[in-house]
Amino acid sequence: MTNISDDHVKVHFRMEIDEDGWPPASVESLWAVDLGDGTARLVNTPWFVRGVASGDIIRVQQDGDGVLWAGETVRASQNCTIRLIVLKDDGSAAARQSVLDVFYRLGTTGEGIEQFRMVALDVPPQANLPKIRELLEHGETKEWWHWEEGCVTAAWEATARV
Repeated sequence: MTNISDDHVKVHFRMEIDEDGWPPASVESLWAVDLGDGTARLVNTPWFVRGVASGDIIRVQQDGDGVLWAGETVRASQNCTIRLIVLKDDGSAAARQSVLDVFYRLGTTGEGIEQFRMVALDVPPQANLPKIRELLEHGETKEWWHWEEGCVTAAWEATARV
């Protein structure tokens, strides 16, 4: 995420931590553009929050300390959020970058984070969804990564093998 300007705000999402201690935090904050009407448009891909994707417009509420908290999604962007834990080369920076590069060629954007050997992909509806799913499944079979669906659309679900 680059080019943060004055109309960008941090929106905080509360998360439930499971019995395995995942996600590793109870709150994640995402950059968004304040739309001025009690809503904000997310502009980066969530690492841990489920059910939202970059471009979604969400209702926000400010608390007494000025912190913006996320509410329900007002309008979904039709983007998907897919997250990978990179296993190849122990999730090195080069391995994470190669994952980003190969998925970029299929129409995604994203970023990597060293701490969890993760890559978060933002998958727009015009990306090559069948090829992306095929590559995700192939890479998991080859033990290059584990992956999960953070937020998906009906178009993405339609690519699943029956």
